[in-house]
Amino acid sequence: MEKKKELRKQIRGLKNLYASSALQQSVDIMAALEKHSLFKSANLILLYHSLPDEVDTHAFLARWQEKKQLLLPVVVGDELELRRFSSPNDLQIGAYNIQEPVGECFNDFNKIELAIVPGMAFDKQGHRLGRGKGYYDRLLPKLTNAYKLGVCFPYQYVEEVPTDEHDIRMDEVLTIG
Repeated sequence: MEKKKELRKQIRGLKNLYASSALQQSVDIMAALEKHSLFKSANLILLYHSLPDEVDTHAFLARWQEKKQLLLPVVVGDELELRRFSSPNDLQIGAYNIQEPVGECFNDFNKIELAIVPGMAFDKQGHRLGRGKGYYDRLLPKLTNAYKLGVCFPYQYVEEVPTDEHDIRMDEVLTIG
């Protein structure tokens, strides 16, 4: 647990250091995602509405909202519910100041083909370090058919992420550089 806290602290410092290049790096990472064969073939995709320190997904969501079926997580208590994203106009401020879609809950997890997952850090084995609340730790086991693709800035792609037995590995991590 202490190793995870220390890595989160280290990554937060790097986020501040690299903040000026985050937008261009986000554009490059999202462009690489658009070229990914699984993104091209998937119809139902779980994404996320990015926080200021994450790989930015806002323009990407707007560009693909009518071409793909996109789901976004919504924080409800200790869980993430999934809801369809139809437009930036259908978002409201939710928990942790995150823009979240309104509408009914989506529960057919087996139909999700691709899950694009943020994180504080990832390693080459696909291990993911989250923010420490366990939301994705509880959601990811439900996504049995989805290809799990972590996205991160280059400085978030580290040699080793400390793991626990409940941590779900990504099938792949996408970054640049």
